[in-house]
Amino acid sequence: MRVARAGVLCAALLASSACFRQVVQTGRTPAATVIDRPWTHTWLWGLVPARPIDVTSQCRSGIATVVTEESFMNGLVHLLTIGIYTPRHVTITCATGSAAAPGARNTRLVEVR
Repeated sequence: MRVARAGVLCAALLASSACFRQVVQTGRTPAATVIDRPWTHTWLWGLVPARPIDVTSQCRSGIATVVTEESFMNGLVHLLTIGIYTPRHVTITCATGSAAAPGARNTRLVEVR
C-alpha cells in the first residue's frame, strides 16, 4: 500500500512539473540587443496576462524574436501558489535594419499571454 502511494505521488509530481517554451519569430534579422525578463507576472494560471513590455527605446528597428517560457523556478512558484501567481520568463531579441520583412509587422509592444 505504501509503494502504491509513493508511485501515485511520483506520478503526480512528474505530471505537474511540465515546463513550456513558445517562440515567435517575425522573419526579421536578429540584432545583438536582447531584453531578458525572467519574472514576468501573470495570474490565475496565465488567464490574467502580464502588462505589455514596451521595448520601443531598446528595439528601434523592431523585434526579431520573442521567447516565452516557464523555467524551473517559475514552475516551482507556480506550483507553490497553486497557479494563483504564474510567472513567465520572456526574452526579446531586437531586429536589425530599418525595413520590415515582407508580411511582417513592426511590433514594439509585446504582450505575454
